[in-house]
Amino acid sequence: MSALGAVFYRESKIRATNVTFIFWDLFYPLCYMLVFGVGVNSALGSPFAAAGVDYNAFFLAGVLGMASFGIASNTSWSFFLDRDNGIFYEMLTYPLSRSEYLLGKVLFNVLIAILQAAITLLLSRLLFHLPVRWELLPLLLLGMAVGTAGWFFFYAIFALRTRRNDVFNAITSIFYFVFLFASSMFYPLEPLPAWFRGAALANPITWQIDWLRYMSIGLGDFHRIAWEALAFVGFAGAAFWGAVYCLQRQE
Repeated sequence: MSALGAVFYRESKIRATNVTFIFWDLFYPLCYMLVFGVGVNSALGSPFAAAGVDYNAFFLAGVLGMASFGIASNTSWSFFLDRDNGIFYEMLTYPLSRSEYLLGKVLFNVLIAILQAAITLLLSRLLFHLPVRWELLPLLLLGMAVGTAGWFFFYAIFALRTRRNDVFNAITSIFYFVFLFASSMFYPLEPLPAWFRGAALANPITWQIDWLRYMSIGLGDFHRIAWEALAFVGFAGAAFWGAVYCLQRQE
């Protein structure tokens, strides 16, 4: 078994011991759709009603982005568990590169994110009759994979640099609030103040969500979204390099 495969196998075995947690990972985006999407759509309607897009369809990409963000945060938190039981420093002595360690750790969770997105899209189509663009599904799932990995590498930097669990939880809570609400997750950016719109357009999660929104329901300007996708790939690459650097300094 390769080093990458060994780390992947370890992560899958850990996650498989808690079937309830995996079930929650797979289906909680649909719960957000039921609570927020249906509620807001019924109470306030959609800013894109004239274009035939209700709020459920608009919020679908936000739900997928939120799920990707959450899986990455939870996966990076597992570094603290590995430190507590001593396996973290033991694994650093194994014949595997730091890159393989990081990639193997996130790979199983990327597969969970892809399966989660497929289930959410299918049930959203069946329950809410959303106009999903199935021909673009491979590109949407690619966005989920790259997004989950990129956010994991980003969070891994702080997990590896932080020794106290409570400090890391405080950091992730702040990031959760800032990244999610200063983005295009819950609302279109066009009617918002210029300063807020500028902050949201510089937010990497906006780049991911805009990609997911275009690939799911076809809403958005493809040329701008293509540039945002390239920017997110650059962000993910920089986060990966930063996480590897922090991991190398753990010796």
